[in-house]
Amino acid sequence: MFGGKGGLGKTTFSAATAYYLAKKGHRVLVFSVDPQASLSDIFERDIFGKGAIEIMENLYAQEIDADRRIKEYQEEIRQKIFSMYGLSRIPDEIESYIQAAAAEPAMEESAIFDEVVDIVVKGGYDYYIYDLVPLGHALYYLSMASVYDTWIDKITQLREEMREYDKVAAIVKREEEVEEDHILNELLYIKDRINKSSSILTDREKTAFFFVLVAEEMIIKDTQNAAQLFAKFDVPLSGYIVNRVIPPDLKEKEIPAYLLHRIEMQEKYLDDIQRTFGQEVLAFVPEMERDVTGLPMIEKMAEAMFGEGR
Repeated sequence: MFGGKGGLGKTTFSAATAYYLAKKGHRVLVFSVDPQASLSDIFERDIFGKGAIEIMENLYAQEIDADRRIKEYQEEIRQKIFSMYGLSRIPDEIESYIQAAAAEPAMEESAIFDEVVDIVVKGGYDYYIYDLVPLGHALYYLSMASVYDTWIDKITQLREEMREYDKVAAIVKREEEVEEDHILNELLYIKDRINKSSSILTDREKTAFFFVLVAEEMIIKDTQNAAQLFAKFDVPLSGYIVNRVIPPDLKEKEIPAYLLHRIEMQEKYLDDIQRTFGQEVLAFVPEMERDVTGLPMIEKMAEAMFGEGR
């Protein structure tokens, strides 16, 4: 997973890492949950909402369409009501509730989270490169697993208690066995999916989270604060990558005063980064001469991140 404030290079690093691993012979899926995702721009392919699209051998990319997922959610709810209760049509008051729920602010986050669970639990790839949304939203997504788990636990417990009461009532009344509880089964299914995704996302054997930052004062402070918050959700923090480093050897050449001052300011903040994050800083990636779009530039970024031929 790559995280950080918006516009610092998370998507670029995600694409370059996916490219690097795919070239090593691994089957890789790079995916984004950001509504303003730019994987389409980077790969120069229209992939939004189209599922996993093959970019090149071993490399697949996916951008999640939250609106489509919400519509699928609504239809799933209708179908479950039909199957659980044997109805021929959805009552108007329930249909109104289903429509209203789709407009809730949390519904988009829930739909995206569910899609991420689908991707992770389904399997089929050696590596998943998760291009997270900007920090605030990323924390919300990561916290949803624990929030959902707690909520499902309480609802499941209540449902199980009701189930036991029904069994006792049936015995007292000498009625037939209580029918299978479809709602309880559904709750247990949801809980199992959440637990599987949470265990993967917090498994230090399988998962690595990298912060992306640049040499600017506010970015350094925000990243430091975010790292403390991410730790609360047991996210396996694996290191920091510093992006857009202006080559310091430019100082030895004839350059405009503005650029010289930028390099001097950068040196101060690079020192701050070293003091703050120490050996957890894994790479200093240079500023590229143009936007990283298309496979040739993605390859160049991969070489800058991982080292040519390594």
